[in-house]
Amino acid sequence: MAAPSTQKQYQLVRSGTQGPFTLQLVDAPVRAPGAHDVLVKVHAASLNRRDIFLVQGQYPVGPRERVVPLSDGAGEVVQTGAAVTRFRVGDRVAGIFFQKWLRGRPSPEVLGSALGGQLDGMLTQYITLSEEGLVALPSSLSYEEGATLPCAGVTAWNGLFTRGHMQPGDNVLLEGTGGVSVFGLQFAVADGAKPIITSSSDEKLQRARKLGAVGTVNYKKTADWETPVRELTGGLGVHQVLEVGGKDSLPHALKALAPGAHVALIGGLGGFGGDIPAMALMGSNSTASGIYVGSRADFEAMNAFIEKHKMKPVVDRVFAYEDAPAAFDLMRSGNFFGKIVIRVSE
Repeated sequence: MAAPSTQKQYQLVRSGTQGPFTLQLVDAPVRAPGAHDVLVKVHAASLNRRDIFLVQGQYPVGPRERVVPLSDGAGEVVQTGAAVTRFRVGDRVAGIFFQKWLRGRPSPEVLGSALGGQLDGMLTQYITLSEEGLVALPSSLSYEEGATLPCAGVTAWNGLFTRGHMQPGDNVLLEGTGGVSVFGLQFAVADGAKPIITSSSDEKLQRARKLGAVGTVNYKKTADWETPVRELTGGLGVHQVLEVGGKDSLPHALKALAPGAHVALIGGLGGFGGDIPAMALMGSNSTASGIYVGSRADFEAMNAFIEKHKMKPVVDRVFAYEDAPAAFDLMRSGNFFGKIVIRVSE
């Protein structure tokens, strides 16, 4: 498949090296792949809360004045470099969040290799990436479904499995109904764990129950929501927490822990930060881990799990490419369940 020399590409643009960005659709060149690179025709991309922080100038990207947004995308290989061995033309692939985190512990240069931040991202018709920075899509998923995986899916997988060592029967606490939490809900159900989910919306909690949540709590109606969470576990508490709320939710989550629990510190929807009382963790033999997405190995292990359990990511809405600004508006509003996707091409 021949690739054009130019493309329509979304860029976040600002005047100067600090402050918020504006989203613009521009003409941009298509970069031919080098020896170890792969050129991908992007079919779909998806948003994360991180993308809103970036637009607002609250996500570290250095002094860049232009950034192609979105870490998450899936597409088709249309050209390969002369030395590429991992992929062929026609393969269905997704980019990994950190292009240089392949396995094990992250090296110092990993943090500078995030798509849609330090590196240009996936809201573009074509992208050229190293063959090492891609994974094969699960064959059971569409491009739109596959585009939801790189950040939210891998984050939930890392928090629950790689770092959390989730076991069947574990009580799992999930905060809200965004991408990470809904993936966590699906992983927990598939693995035989018992997910409990919180939200300020009874309608969203009803949807979560249909996906397999064994318990739900409306935190807006119950300020000390750790009490009903603990009651739902028979007083034992939760073994796993995907802590996405930040400083507002962390104190409540810590009061809901079972002995030997694991807290995956992920996000800051209510503001980043919050104190972790060392004695409380020590007294219950619990652990807390900082989670910043995960490695290519995590992504591949997650994909195998998705195939085995025939999981389907939850997509709230798919926007046309020309309607990408509306997708950002929906993410900003919080009025969605699961993932927001932009269809880049058919």
